[in-house]
Amino acid sequence: MKYKKEESAIVDEGAKIGDRTRIWHFCHVCSGATVGDDVSLGQNVFVGNEVRIGNFCKVQNNVSIYDNVILEDGVFCGPSMVFTNVYNPRAFVTRKHQYKETRVRLGATLGANCTIVCGVTIGKYAFIGAGAVVTKDVADFALMVGVPARQIGWMSAYGEQLKLPAGENSKFTCPNTGVGYQLIDGKLSTIDDIL
Repeated sequence: MKYKKEESAIVDEGAKIGDRTRIWHFCHVCSGATVGDDVSLGQNVFVGNEVRIGNFCKVQNNVSIYDNVILEDGVFCGPSMVFTNVYNPRAFVTRKHQYKETRVRLGATLGANCTIVCGVTIGKYAFIGAGAVVTKDVADFALMVGVPARQIGWMSAYGEQLKLPAGENSKFTCPNTGVGYQLIDGKLSTIDDIL
């Protein structure tokens, strides 16, 4: 099976769409876009020309993914969250040559109504809370909330907030998966990644 597209959705000729991907009502995927396997594009999603979406991503309703946005595998984009691609837009000034790349790494979650200002990298398995505004790079596994977004903790790859013991070099095991995590120099990694 190739992909499934609702009748009201538009997929421009030249767009690369992976197997088992579902494109729901009123979506528009531009001709230069690449969308991986097993992706869900919810109702009213726009995907620009210079966009790459990895496998197993879920893009909820009313999300526009503009040029120069890259979603790695397993990214979740919550309803009505926002990407930008120009830092200082003006209606009277054309800045297409100033688009900044935004990368969302493996397994990250972008909560409903959050905003990702262009030019940042969201680390793997990071979790951006609903309504947060991200203006700078986000560490792997970081839990971010607020305007502007600030880190308030750590999340497991499974999507649970980690209650890490106090102190540097602390270790923690996720009760759901048994995966071990360690905090070293302010960065959280799985123990397998460290070895």
